[in-house]
Amino acid sequence: MAVDQDPIPQEALPPRWGLAERCEGRFVYRHARPRIDLIADCVPARSHPTLGLCRHWELQYRFFLTDRSVSRSIGRVSTRRAAVDGLLECMRRVHERVSTADDPLTVGTVLEDVSLADLVPDRLSESPP
Repeated sequence: MAVDQDPIPQEALPPRWGLAERCEGRFVYRHARPRIDLIADCVPARSHPTLGLCRHWELQYRFFLTDRSVSRSIGRVSTRRAAVDGLLECMRRVHERVSTADDPLTVGTVLEDVSLADLVPDRLSESPP
């Protein structure tokens, strides 16, 4: 994917979501009201280099209170594609389930239910019958 291309096309985003920040190893999508940031950040992996994983994508959400912001981890995935898919799923869940404008606790509960394991391809289902 080219660096100048948005990770998620605008037409694929749920209402009130938009790209807030983009660089090579990080992108942030923001919801207008309530103000929520979903963050994908490529960071060094904490595994031995012989395992072949030297970087992973950490997914986080950040919500804003009157006097501060609070960040929480959603989870980690191994590829940029999984990070994009994970953020998009989080956006969809927030759009479908969060109706009040200022309820960060509900947002946290909704995002804790997102399973990143569902984003890992199942090699058995990809092989021909």
